[in-house]
Amino acid sequence: MVEMLTPLFVILCPLIAAPLILLLGKWPNIREGVTIAASIATFSLVLSMINPILEGEVIRISFQTLLPGVAVGFKVDAFGMLFALTSSSLWILVSFYSIGYMRSLKEHAQTRFFFSFALAIFGALGIAMSANLVTMFIFYEILTVSTYPLVIHDQTAEALSAGHKYFAYLLTSGSFFLFGLMLTYYLTGTTDFTNGGIAALEALNPVHKWTLIILFFCFLLGFLKAAWMPFHSWLPTAMVAPTPVSALLHAVAVVKAGVFGIVRIVCYIYGVDLMTSLGLGLALACIAGFTMIVANLFAIAQDNLKRRLAYSTINQLSYILLGAALLTPDGVKGAMMHIPFHGYMKITLFLCAGAIMVAIGKKNISEMAGVGKTMPVTMLAFSVCALGMCGIPPAVGFISKWFLCAGSVEAAETISPVMIIFLFVLLIASLLDVVYFFPIIHTAFFKDPEGVVGEPEVKEAPMFMVIPLAITATFSIIFFLAFILRPVEILAPYVDMLSMHIYDLVDIAVGNVFT
Repeated sequence: MVEMLTPLFVILCPLIAAPLILLLGKWPNIREGVTIAASIATFSLVLSMINPILEGEVIRISFQTLLPGVAVGFKVDAFGMLFALTSSSLWILVSFYSIGYMRSLKEHAQTRFFFSFALAIFGALGIAMSANLVTMFIFYEILTVSTYPLVIHDQTAEALSAGHKYFAYLLTSGSFFLFGLMLTYYLTGTTDFTNGGIAALEALNPVHKWTLIILFFCFLLGFLKAAWMPFHSWLPTAMVAPTPVSALLHAVAVVKAGVFGIVRIVCYIYGVDLMTSLGLGLALACIAGFTMIVANLFAIAQDNLKRRLAYSTINQLSYILLGAALLTPDGVKGAMMHIPFHGYMKITLFLCAGAIMVAIGKKNISEMAGVGKTMPVTMLAFSVCALGMCGIPPAVGFISKWFLCAGSVEAAETISPVMIIFLFVLLIASLLDVVYFFPIIHTAFFKDPEGVVGEPEVKEAPMFMVIPLAITATFSIIFFLAFILRPVEILAPYVDMLSMHIYDLVDIAVGNVFT
């Protein structure tokens, strides 16, 4: 255990940036300069903590003690570092993109937008580095409140209705989270995240079996940001928000906080052994499998590009839940990998959707014939990451899905033969991914735009928008190549550094869970 102030400095960056953005609202260039500077500083500080983590250390800092055994504090382990790296690195790119998007469309309330965005990142990073359930709850609610102004940004009747639904779902969800952490403290005297789960909680089984089962489902309801069905409808409805907000909701912070929290509960509160003995792994796997298939069926029916991507997100989040539910090293490894990998791929898809709207004003897939010829860079980035979502190389989705499938086979061998059914669920869900992503690519590249004679004129979105989406798409390929090239000793240090040591962090995190 290493005591360091760096986690405090990490969350202070967006926290200090937020009021500065408000104060500098009359000077847009300076205001947005603060946003960019804060995002770069945050990522640099997060990255500075990686060496102790790779050496097997855990960084910790505690503040106020609330109750015996409960203090507000931060703990950065390998799994938390994965989420922190994902959120902080993508904040940089989304910040640049947001400048191009908001200015191109001459959006109103831009100062409020960047202020709320900084607070949302503050909440996400606090969740990533939380030492216990109490700290996580505080930042989880901060994330909910700070993203509400972003969801209602347009201030239309539709946007306000979406915001009300967003609040109704997530604030109600927070009450279940609060009840869960209070019951955990009552039962065990602690809420700390512990490798392999809290021993005092496991000791309650089998006498208090049903109490433990009810507690687990309270936590599932507490993390509705994971958008598992049937508690998912707030997410597609929230697509009325500007595209950078959609990117924040789907890739950077909100839904990632939900699945991150559930994986924390499975691996660091309950532990693999207790989850297995209570049969909770199978229950969670059934919820995840149902969500994967049904969300994909909904996605196929959507013509609006952002809504199709929203249902795709609901599906992809459940890949992470399923990996954790398998309770095997490969399954958990696939789940942890899919958090950053899905983040980079999905943010690319949303950034592309926003770029298309800014450049040619199209929102529906049926209107996008020939857009691949009009916006070749944007649609190439989209195609690469859409393939990755389907589990097709060269994007990195193939790697995490491979481990999820291996985890299903492993679970069938070590836990129950019934678990093999989830291998088929994964394969069917990936096939359905193909069914709704490939028509978009076909429409964009192989259909001629209506009313255009000859070759259409190339018309990309502003560079502030195109460059970030090209970078995220490129990193989706780099992460794939890094995995392939790691066995080459002379290249391994360089590819690990370029891929932010994601594979090393996952190996350490999985090792801690199954020690």
